[in-house]
Formats: sequence, structure tokens, C-alpha cells
Amino acid sequence: MESPLDRIKLSQTAKDQLIKLKRVTKIDQWNILCRWAFCRSIAEPTPPSPVPIPADSNVEMTWQVFGGEMADLLLIALKQRCYNDGLPIDRETLAAQFRLHLHRGIGYLAGDPNMKKIEELVAIGLDSNQPN
Repeated sequence: MESPLDRIKLSQTAKDQLIKLKRVTKIDQWNILCRWAFCRSIAEPTPPSPVPIPADSNVEMTWQVFGGEMADLLLIALKQRCYNDGLPIDRETLAAQFRLHLHRGIGYLAGDPNMKKIEELVAIGLDSNQPN
């Protein structure tokens, strides 16, 4: 399946938030934290705000590194989310929505006051009170 973008470059703010998440969860890989963040954002019922996101950090990865074995599933989830939000599923829209969801999710995870260790991250995925 063709990815919506070849390379993902994060904002400096997102990098700083991921550093915090790495420290509290002890998950060392950016891509794993980014997968959690992306999934956290697409679970929200509202679409992310269309704000400009600078690519001003030195954290960069390919779509395949981001998604790993789940790359195709994450792309399907992104396409479904765009469809549900009434957006086209062309490559440009998918890339823009992916960046918005990724950065929103990183912000949600980093801003969660309960996020003090990896167990809280896992609990988000198990919590039935989270938005679907």
C-alpha cells in the first residue's frame, strides 16, 4: 500500500514532548511512541484543528519506520478517519491529516497529568472511557 508521505519530520515541540514521554514510559523508540500518539488522536471524535505544524526538529523517520509491521493498518485507519470526517483520501489530504493527528496525539499523551509510567500509557488503550 502506498504511504501518504515518504518521510515524517516532527516539530521541535513534538520532539520535546516525545523526550518527556520517553523519560516517563521508558520507551526509547520515537516510532513506537508516535504510533501510540497517532492512535490516541484518531480515537478522538473531533477532527484535529487545521493548524500549521513546522517541521523544525531533527527527528525524522520514514513511513515504514513509523508504522513497522502495522504500517498498512495505520494507513487504513487514517483513510477511514478521513472518510468519516468527510475529507478526500488523496495523498495530500492524507499526509496533512496524518501530521495533524500525530502532533495532536503527541500533545495529548505528553499533556496527560496521569502519564507517569508505561502502565498509564497501556491503560489508555484499555480504558473503555476513552473516546472511540
